[in-house]
Amino acid sequence: MRASLFITCYNDTLYPETGRAVVRLLERLGVSLDFQPKQTCCGQMHANTGFRPEAFAQASRFVRMYQEAEAVVIPSSSCIAMIRDQYPGLILELGNDKLHQQFQAMLPRVFELSEFLIDKLGVDDVGAYFPHRVTYHASCHGLRALHIGDRPMRLLSKVRGIDLVPIENVDRCCGFGGTFSIKNAEVSSAMLSGKVRDVLSTRAEYCTALDNSCLMHIGGALHREFAATRTVHIAQILASTDLRPAEGMA
Repeated sequence: MRASLFITCYNDTLYPETGRAVVRLLERLGVSLDFQPKQTCCGQMHANTGFRPEAFAQASRFVRMYQEAEAVVIPSSSCIAMIRDQYPGLILELGNDKLHQQFQAMLPRVFELSEFLIDKLGVDDVGAYFPHRVTYHASCHGLRALHIGDRPMRLLSKVRGIDLVPIENVDRCCGFGGTFSIKNAEVSSAMLSGKVRDVLSTRAEYCTALDNSCLMHIGGALHREFAATRTVHIAQILASTDLRPAEGMA
């Protein structure tokens, strides 16, 4: 099948290795890929801070860009949550019936990466090899907005060589929440401290998640504590093989 990639501005700017891992993974599984170089942002940060016109523009742009795609794959549950939860209201506010119809027709074809692998491709063993001790952080958007469920753990459990260890309080937020961590820094820091304690108690080499935003927040705290545990997006684990390890981890 054919899929279009929306890599997200966050990944493209700060974590390009995640986008490259998605390409490696999906091409290995036989998916033909399109990439729109003019893609920008889903508009979440604009909508969440009251910049409605800017959010309208991003929502309209996304629909125009991907309305003909067979599938759209996005390695970020927070961006998917923006599209599923906030785009409908934004587009209704615009009062553009044609755009609303185009969005509704497109929406069932928009997938978070783990959804695409399991629900669309029907695979949970992607042929990955990652011989490390790993724990999984369930990001809030994936857990509560998308109801991702056990999809990430199903994928990770089939990775050869992995030592997958559960984390306590898996349902607790890391405290990032985009602008929440800026507007409520003390609360965010307290939440982050609890999450880091839980991560470190697993003695994992790597903490993984669906969102690099959470991993940046957690990884920053781990770095400041001189902890040995590192963070890595789930796409990089799933793209890793014995012949071609995850980027930067050879």
